Amino acid sequence: MNKEEIIDNSSEKQEKKEVKKTSKKVIVISVLFIIAIFVGTFAYMMNTDDVDNLGELLRTADYKWVFIGIVCLIMMWLAETVNMHIPLKRIYPTQKFTNSIKITMIGQLFNNLTPFSTGGQVMQVYEMGKSGKRTSDTLSILSMKFLVQQITMMIFTVGVLITQFTHFQDLFSQYLVIGIIGVSINILLLTFLVLAGTNKEFIMKIARPIIRFVAKIRIGKFRFIKEPEEKIENFEKSVENYNEQFKIMHKHKAMVAKMAVAGFVQAITYYAITFAVYKTFGNSGSNFWEIVTRQTFLVLLVSVVPTPGAGLGAEGGFWLIFEPIFKDTTNLSILFWRIYTFYLPILIGALFMIPTKRLITKRFQKE
Repeated sequence: MNKEEIIDNSSEKQEKKEVKKTSKKVIVISVLFIIAIFVGTFAYMMNTDDVDNLGELLRTADYKWVFIGIVCLIMMWLAETVNMHIPLKRIYPTQKFTNSIKITMIGQLFNNLTPFSTGGQVMQVYEMGKSGKRTSDTLSILSMKFLVQQITMMIFTVGVLITQFTHFQDLFSQYLVIGIIGVSINILLLTFLVLAGTNKEFIMKIARPIIRFVAKIRIGKFRFIKEPEEKIENFEKSVENYNEQFKIMHKHKAMVAKMAVAGFVQAITYYAITFAVYKTFGNSGSNFWEIVTRQTFLVLLVSVVPTPGAGLGAEGGFWLIFEPIFKDTTNLSILFWRIYTFYLPILIGALFMIPTKRLITKRFQKE
């Protein structure tokens, strides 16, 4: 057994530990929380809107736009799949696109079941391991995908900010504190990604004392970190792995360009869903880019919400930002928007958890 295989086996053990953390208890609590949000949203609608008014909205809704919203959702999922399939196919030439779709949808499921979308990547690594893929490879691929997505999204956001500056400025002035927090988190995240790829020693100099400090914090018998040195070692391996992605991305510029295109398609179709909801109930007066600007700001807001699928925060943020233009259709629009972006990914993602025949993929040996 060579050194790489030993490291990979070690990573596999760590992966199984992480999967155990996404336990049945956590999933059950998350599902109950999600059901509570759905029931609460529906009860709020019944309490604040006249039942006849809701019935009239549903009766007069333009279901052509409902269909367009579903098409946008499917295109978003396919674009995300392409973003992952491209680097996956480079290392595993026999990888099937259908299997990549399954991996994507499992990620959608667990991203929405866990706070800050922390469970999606863990379960995707676990699923890919079942078809014979190395943990080190899958972590690298998902890291590259995440990096390209974040950079693409940041470029898209900056583009919207520049072209729609006046409108964005109005929103920012209304929700200054939350806006600053959201922007700061995204800038810090992007800065971390760049530093992790270019200066791993700098990252580790910061990470080591932080991990050791957090390990000393106790709340009764509870400790946030029980084995700090092991955590440091695992984190350092992750940073080294991530650092390698910058080298690969520099070497395979055409591949990265294709992933970036898929990332832009994913972003624009996600934002188009909100416009489809807007048009479903006959709203007018705001164009597509105004909706995109407001949606961009909403993404900044929900990035700080630590609940499964940003539950409660997403609904509240939507109401604050879109109520001025959705007006009497806001409550029902929130429900439709969450069905597209929250409930359907969970329901459809759960279907992909059904066991299917698994083909073992072969790794391309010449790097």
